[in-house]
Amino acid sequence: MELSERKLKILQAIISDYVRSAEPVGSRTLSKKYELGISPATIRNEMADLEEMGYLTHPHTSAGRVPSDKAYRLYVNALMEKKELSKEEKLVIAQRLQGNVNEFEKTIEHAAAILSEITNLTSFAMTPAQDNDTLKFINLLPVDEHTVVLMIVAESGKISNTALRMKVPYTEENLQLLAKTMTYNYKGKTISEVLTHNIIENFETDITAMSGLAENVMPNFMKTLEDMLNVNLYMEGLTNIFDIPEYNDLGKARDFLSMLSQKEDFTRKLLEREDGMIVTIGEENPDDIMQDCSLITATYHVDGKMVGKIGVIGPTRMRYGEVTSIIEYLTDNLNHVFKLEGGGNEDE
Repeated sequence: MELSERKLKILQAIISDYVRSAEPVGSRTLSKKYELGISPATIRNEMADLEEMGYLTHPHTSAGRVPSDKAYRLYVNALMEKKELSKEEKLVIAQRLQGNVNEFEKTIEHAAAILSEITNLTSFAMTPAQDNDTLKFINLLPVDEHTVVLMIVAESGKISNTALRMKVPYTEENLQLLAKTMTYNYKGKTISEVLTHNIIENFETDITAMSGLAENVMPNFMKTLEDMLNVNLYMEGLTNIFDIPEYNDLGKARDFLSMLSQKEDFTRKLLEREDGMIVTIGEENPDDIMQDCSLITATYHVDGKMVGKIGVIGPTRMRYGEVTSIIEYLTDNLNHVFKLEGGGNEDE
């Protein structure tokens, strides 16, 4: 049995109505609300065919029908219309991202927050793997006689500040000399390259005070670089699920929150997904616990090279056209922000 134009119109109307109302859709509702040009009896027959074809399901407690995962897949692939964002939404995205371009992690965190606020879904943003990120600047800032802050700035704009407990006396001049030497030695090198060298040996010929200082700073420097290689995952809007009818069942809501609390596992799932805009619906997700959910991910680029991911997770009853448009616009803005060296602004 093929999907005729009439069946497609009915299916699209059912999906639109169910996404909006979260209530099973009956033939009488379709006849009253949508100008389909056919009788309720004909609509019922077509709905029966659509159910037989696997595009609709029939909840036991209702006479209406709801779309299946197969219906949502057809909708995403062929039927949905992208929603143009309002000027206000575009302005909010542009302003909030541009306002934090010099703080890489803050920008990514803000992107996740913006996405959650606009879609009213649980959102996430994952930083890129930093293996190929290059170092730009290293500084050592005195706090008190026992504490120094190690600042490492990468070309991508990522900044790491680490408080170090000093075991040897130091002067501000020695700190500045060591910071300048480190910057000179490692600027332009990738984090992975620096980690493969025995960097303490590079300071053996320095003055005694410098050497002692270096021996104190370098292990912390190495540990900080290792931490910078980690992929960070920011999540926002976890409590939004309590406003979604599908999660009125507290057990189901608890399972959803428990799944997302396993950040390492969820990060691994995201890393396994292909680049680009990817939509997986219900049973298309390989993990049983995610088969009641839809997961939408998109990729953004830092300096045209490193790839991070951003997206949403929620019920299969989702405004796919609107959500994908928002994610697409957000990633376009991130690509523009991070295309510029160090996340700064470029003269046009």
